[in-house]
Amino acid sequence: LYKHHRKPRLAPETKVLIGSDKRKCVVPQVMITPGICEGYLLKRRKWPLKGWHKRYFVLEGGTLRYSKSHQDVSRGRVQGSLDVSLAVMSINKKSNRIDLDTGDILYHIKAKSHDLFYIWVTKLQAHRLYKKNETANAHSNECCLPPLFSQKIVFLHFSLFLLLHHQPAPSHGPPSVADSAAEYFDASDDILCGSSSEVSDESGLSDGSTTNSEPEEGHGKDLARVSMPAALNEPVNLLQRLCEELEYSELLDVANNTPDPYQRMVYIAAFAISGYTTATFRNRYKPFNPVLGETYECIREDRGFRFISEQVCHHPPISACHAESENFTFWQDQRWKNKFWGKSLEILPTGMVNVTLSRYGDHYEWNKVVTCIHNVLSQQRYLEHYGEVTIQNLKNSTCTCKITFVKSRYWGSDTNKNEVQGTVLDQGGSVIHRFGGLWHEGIFCDTLPTPKCIWKPNSQPKDYLQFYGFSTFAMELNELTPDLRPFLPPTDTRLRPDQRMLEEGNVSGADRKKDEIEELQRERRKELAKKGSEHTPRFFRKAKDSSGRDVWLNTGTYWELRQNPGFAKLENITLW
Repeated sequence: LYKHHRKPRLAPETKVLIGSDKRKCVVPQVMITPGICEGYLLKRRKWPLKGWHKRYFVLEGGTLRYSKSHQDVSRGRVQGSLDVSLAVMSINKKSNRIDLDTGDILYHIKAKSHDLFYIWVTKLQAHRLYKKNETANAHSNECCLPPLFSQKIVFLHFSLFLLLHHQPAPSHGPPSVADSAAEYFDASDDILCGSSSEVSDESGLSDGSTTNSEPEEGHGKDLARVSMPAALNEPVNLLQRLCEELEYSELLDVANNTPDPYQRMVYIAAFAISGYTTATFRNRYKPFNPVLGETYECIREDRGFRFISEQVCHHPPISACHAESENFTFWQDQRWKNKFWGKSLEILPTGMVNVTLSRYGDHYEWNKVVTCIHNVLSQQRYLEHYGEVTIQNLKNSTCTCKITFVKSRYWGSDTNKNEVQGTVLDQGGSVIHRFGGLWHEGIFCDTLPTPKCIWKPNSQPKDYLQFYGFSTFAMELNELTPDLRPFLPPTDTRLRPDQRMLEEGNVSGADRKKDEIEELQRERRKELAKKGSEHTPRFFRKAKDSSGRDVWLNTGTYWELRQNPGFAKLENITLW
C-alpha cells in the first residue's frame, strides 16, 4: 500500500529580506501545502537494536509519524513522530536508506525499492522546505543568513566534533564507491555533505573518511591538524579515563570471593555496568587526547590495585591499559568508530574488556555498547548508552551473561532513560538470575538468595558541577605528591604541562603549551618517517587473542623498571 499526492509549488508572491551583510534572502510568503505521503517502510528496531521491522509511515504537513499498520493510523494509534524540518536528513542510495536526526530523535528507515526510496526522499525534501518557509514567514521581521554562510557554520560544527573524537576531517580527494552512496541534507539548507563513508549498509558507522560539497575555498584544508582550544577539555586524559573504569573495583573483589559461578557472574556484570556511570555529569567537555608514547600509572593501596596505561598507536588512536591486584587482573585496549548523523554523534568502542579472577581461574571477556551524544551542537546535549553486552567466561562455559542498555523511547519520560536489563544463563540457555536498574543510579538483583542492590554509584562531592562533574575518584587521578614524583617516568600524564595548567585555571597558557606539545608530536612522526621506522610502544606489545583479533598486552616491564633502576636513570622519550 502506498499513496502520494501532488508535488509542492511555490506561490508567486515572495518577500525580500536584507541580511546584515547586505545580501538578499528570499522568503516565500505563501507556499502550498505538500501532499500527504504514506505507505509501508522498514524501520530499524530500537529493541533489541538489531534488524528491521515493517511500519506504516504517514508524512503530512511536515510531520512524519508511524504505526504498526494502516489500521492503527486510522485509529490514531501512533508509535512515534517527528518534525522533519528540525531533522538533518542523510540518504544512502545503495541501500535505499534514509536517516533522520533531530538531535533527540534518530530514525533509520528503508524503502524496498529504489523508486519508492526516490519518492520518499522527494516528498521529505518538499515537506521540509514547506515547514522551513512556514517558519521563515512566521519570523519575517528577522534577518536570515545566506545559505552558503549557514552551510559553513554547520560544516565547522561537524568538523569540530570529528576532531573531538579522533576522526580525520573531510578531504578533497576523489570519493569512493561507499562515499558516493550517501548524501546529507541540513534542516535549513540544501545539500550539506556530499557523502558519508560507511563500512556496510547496516553498520551506521563511519570509518572517518568523508567527502564534502563545500565551496572551493573550503577544500584542501586539513582540519585534523587544527589545534582545538584547551577550554573544550576537562583536565584529565583518555588514559586516565580508562582507570576510572576501576572506580568500583570492589565488585571484582566480591566476585573473586563468591563460590557460586552464577552469582559470581552477576557481580562481573555489575562491574561492567559501573564503568558507564562516569558519563552521567561529563557530557560538556572532552578529555585530553594522549600523545603517542604518553603513559599513566595509578597505585591505589586503599583499593589493592595498581594500573598502567599507554598510548600505543596514533593512527588509529589506541589506548592500552593493564591493572592487577591479589584478586583480579584487568586489561583492555580502546579504539573507536564514530558516526555523525547531523545532530547526534554515535561512538562505538571496538576493543574487548578482559578480567581474570585469581581464586577460580576465570577469564571473563565482554564488549562495550554504543554511546550517543544527542544535540551535539547545542547546550541541551545529553548522552545515552545503548546496545547489548555479552559476557563470556573463556575458561568455563557454565554460564554466560547478556546485558541490554535500553535505548530511550522517543515518546517516553525521563524515567525511561538509562535503563539496563540483564540475565545470567546456564549452558542450556535457562535464566538463572535477572537484574536491572539504571546505569546512573544502581543495579538490583531479586534472584539472589537475598534480593539486594548489588551496586550503586558513590555520592558526588560537594560542588561537583563546578569541577567538570568529577567524582571523588576522578579528582584524585591527577594528584601529584612530592614522594610520588621521583618514581614517575617523564611521559606520565600528571607531568603534562598543558593539562596541569588547565586544572590550575591557566587556560591561555594551556592553549600555548598544547600547541607546542602537538607540534613536537608532528616532528617526531616526521623523523620516524624519514628513517622508515615506526613508533614502538614501551610497555605493551601487539598480539592476537583467542578469536584472532589484534590486542595490546602488557609486557610486565613497567613496575620492574620503576623499581630498578628507576625511570630517572633510563633514557626516556621527550613528549613536552
